[in-house]
Amino acid sequence: MAVDVIMPALGAAMKSGKLIRWYKSAGETVAPGDALMEVETDKVTLDIEATAAGVLASVTARAGDDVPVGSVVAQIIAPGELVPTPVVGDAAPTPQAPLRRPLISPVATKVAAEFGVDLAAVQPTGGRILKEDVLAYVEGRGGVNGRVKASPKARRLASERGLDLRQMAGSGPFGAVLAADVLRAADSLLPPPVLTQRAPEPPTRPTPAAPELPMSGTWQMMARRTTESWQQAPHFFLTRDVDAGNLQAWRRQARQRIDGLTVSDLLVLLIARTLRDHPRVNAAWVNERIVLNEQINIGLAVAVEDGLLVPVIYQADRLGLRELMARRAAVAEMAAKGRLTLADVRDATFTVSNLGMFGVDSFQAILNPPQAAILAVGRIADRIVPVDGLPAVRPMMTLTLSCDHRVLDGARAARFLEQLVRLIEDPLASLD
Repeated sequence: MAVDVIMPALGAAMKSGKLIRWYKSAGETVAPGDALMEVETDKVTLDIEATAAGVLASVTARAGDDVPVGSVVAQIIAPGELVPTPVVGDAAPTPQAPLRRPLISPVATKVAAEFGVDLAAVQPTGGRILKEDVLAYVEGRGGVNGRVKASPKARRLASERGLDLRQMAGSGPFGAVLAADVLRAADSLLPPPVLTQRAPEPPTRPTPAAPELPMSGTWQMMARRTTESWQQAPHFFLTRDVDAGNLQAWRRQARQRIDGLTVSDLLVLLIARTLRDHPRVNAAWVNERIVLNEQINIGLAVAVEDGLLVPVIYQADRLGLRELMARRAAVAEMAAKGRLTLADVRDATFTVSNLGMFGVDSFQAILNPPQAAILAVGRIADRIVPVDGLPAVRPMMTLTLSCDHRVLDGARAARFLEQLVRLIEDPLASLD
């Protein structure tokens, strides 16, 4: 029995994946666990493995294709087996001549609908029916049902302008009339313009073509998801300045026992324990509903050459400081080397983005859907602030909480930020 190979859903927000390459070709034998293809998502690039033994067949996607989640890209069949597919028409297949319906590309389906073509009559030139096969069929029939070959937009424009498509020379595939052909014909019917004397324009220098930077699939997906987040999620922002003196003292003391400990490690620990008391901040917006997450999984935004990755520290509220630091160091190293797996980046419930190491004082981060909030952390820098009514120099840090107003209101978000600030200024209060 044939087993479908599909583009898997590798995350709740994933809509499609980019097929980087096939490790196996059609006709090759595969075994369970064999790497079939390499897929790139907005977070990682990973291998998809075979789930059955047999022969790879009916490969419909090519390297570079952006494939919707759930789409069948190939099948694994038994040696000598025909791929079982629905039969076109009423006649049942005979054992001697089994009928098979070829796969059809979405574009071919659209073109066939435009020209009224029955796809059962179209013979594919390859493994599936493509747009070119439908157009070749239309050309061989000299048009379908007596209709002039024309795009839907061309038909609409011709109808609006009272033009006859049969009088136009089409510039599209196999002579199909395109919108540009209709506009050109309409322009030819206009009266000639009245020429007036005008001063000659000075010669212009040709503008050189602007260079374009190549973008990885990770960067393209990041651009698409942040655009969708900014357009769809109603962001609001809360900002607090916090005295980080005690946080720095805690780090100096703890580093005597835990080498390599960072301020980010301490912050993640305090954030995780604050989220225990504010489950709404740890929630998500999914299918028009607020979903409370059972675990506290904190994502750390990490900048890499190809874009932005968010490896996750799972159940951060249950980790001790040494365990948390080891996990943070491990995922940061894997991110830098491009070795993160899907298990390292999925199911974050809250994200921290720290640009303090780049000298940034404060910034506003874009939400990472479906999460309800993300915390932007600036650098620790000496500032003059009032202490007991007198000016004093203190190591200050600015926190900015970005929130999804569909999940959080200002009061809930403010209470979370207030408790976090108290713990940063008195870290011993977090110890339980």
